[in-house]
Amino acid sequence: GLRSVLGTLAAEAVTDFDFSRTPPGALQPRVKRSEPKMVLNGIDVLVREHFIRLRGRKIGLITNHSGQDRDRNSLIDLLHNAPGVGLKALFAPEHGIRGAVDAHVSDSVDEKTGLPIYSLYSNPPKRLPGQSDADFDMAAIRSRAPQPHQMKDIDTLIFDIQDISARFYTYSATLGAAIEAAARAGKKIIVLDRVNPVSGKFEGPVQTRHYSFIGFHNIPVRHGMTFGELARMFNEERQFGADLEVVRIEGWNRDMWFDETGLPWSHPSPNIRSLNAATLYTGICLLESTKVSMGRGTDAPFEIFGAPFIDDVRFAWEMNRANLPGVSFIPIRFTPAKGHKLGGVECGGVHCIVTDRKALNSVDIGIVAAQVLYRLYPNDFDIDKMQRLLGHDETLQAIKDGKSLEEIKKIWAPALEEFARRREKFLLYK
Repeated sequence: GLRSVLGTLAAEAVTDFDFSRTPPGALQPRVKRSEPKMVLNGIDVLVREHFIRLRGRKIGLITNHSGQDRDRNSLIDLLHNAPGVGLKALFAPEHGIRGAVDAHVSDSVDEKTGLPIYSLYSNPPKRLPGQSDADFDMAAIRSRAPQPHQMKDIDTLIFDIQDISARFYTYSATLGAAIEAAARAGKKIIVLDRVNPVSGKFEGPVQTRHYSFIGFHNIPVRHGMTFGELARMFNEERQFGADLEVVRIEGWNRDMWFDETGLPWSHPSPNIRSLNAATLYTGICLLESTKVSMGRGTDAPFEIFGAPFIDDVRFAWEMNRANLPGVSFIPIRFTPAKGHKLGGVECGGVHCIVTDRKALNSVDIGIVAAQVLYRLYPNDFDIDKMQRLLGHDETLQAIKDGKSLEEIKKIWAPALEEFARRREKFLLYK
């Protein structure tokens, strides 16, 4: 009867609870999720070693707020207090030493340690008469590297910044410029490696345009490497010849995402506020230089994007019609805060919902969005502004010519396969 059925259901329900871990008077469901891995970034390895390998060194530190250990201790403070380690100068990348500035950064002094902070993201030099784009961009890169007079009292540069696997994320250019500067000045450079938060997957066109601060090397839009691995690639393929050492990560593999590492999250930059945003960034940011807002000045930058000229319902329908794996699109309207791009102006756009991050090809989002916007709003979109971030003129022309996503990806394929072979010798993790 009913009583026996209820008794059977109750007995089955009890099997879902673990009484051995249950305080008196409470029932707690078993959690069938595996424990997070104990992953150690390079900084954590140094802490475990009590900074022995740095003793006697005079150090210039390139870092920001993301340079922290598993217990959220700042590398600045750790090195400043480490016995026998001479921390002499700090170097600040884009967004500043504390990661809070969304503009060019000036030289300053660190209030806590009293050390000088040299900006590696100041205004670029003035363009010389007749200077080519390539020469000007190279001059800009080198102007944002540690300068010889700033390194006169040090013998070692240390680099520790969190990356998010995007070619145009400027921290990789800061890394490359620092390696070249260290080589030219005869200084050792040590990279404290950090996990790639969005796994080791790589995708998108390999850059064919000249080097710039948003495209330091010929790698895909999403490179799938760690900064330690990129440092090895830059040093050899650009023939810098620096005395480079990488303090390796322990416990990480290329299939792991940040939330599987057990490491604490901090926003890598002011507008990357979640792992979702980092996952989507390599696709959505391809539109950054066009007349489209990336959601800066809202609560969800790089998870939403749009513009005043976009019909959000039509746009979402077109994006969903593309059937991109691992993502769906919700029509929204949003107004960025004043002081940001399109601040105070209502925009139509989409909210990107990641449904399967392993299946998602984030770069495809940017390509399909460009295809749709160029077809629907050719006079408003300003597609040519995608050139520098895309880094691949043939892809841009294919979008203009109405090529399908599949046709466009066939254009990338040979160089992407070659990149897979190129990077193999520089990989440190399986």
